[in-house]
Amino acid sequence: MFPPSPRRSFPLVELFRAMPVQSLLLTFSPVALAVGQLLNSYVNGVSPLVSVGFAVGMLLFAVVATGHHAAEYRLQQLEREFGPGCDGRQ
Repeated sequence: MFPPSPRRSFPLVELFRAMPVQSLLLTFSPVALAVGQLLNSYVNGVSPLVSVGFAVGMLLFAVVATGHHAAEYRLQQLEREFGPGCDGRQ
């Protein structure tokens, strides 16, 4: 993965300020589901193998979905700044 541009960093906080509901759903909902499934497995005495697999899958989904959401937001910012379909030629 490429490091962020030295001119401008892209903190997760900025993403949450711009689109709070979508960011919250994509970031914390999968984490809450993973924790809930792990607790459910513990309380009901079920083998944790399936629950751990589900939790890992949900955490990976949260990481990928948040990255995609950040890229989508950054693209919207660039289109606002330079205009849609701008190829850099004048």
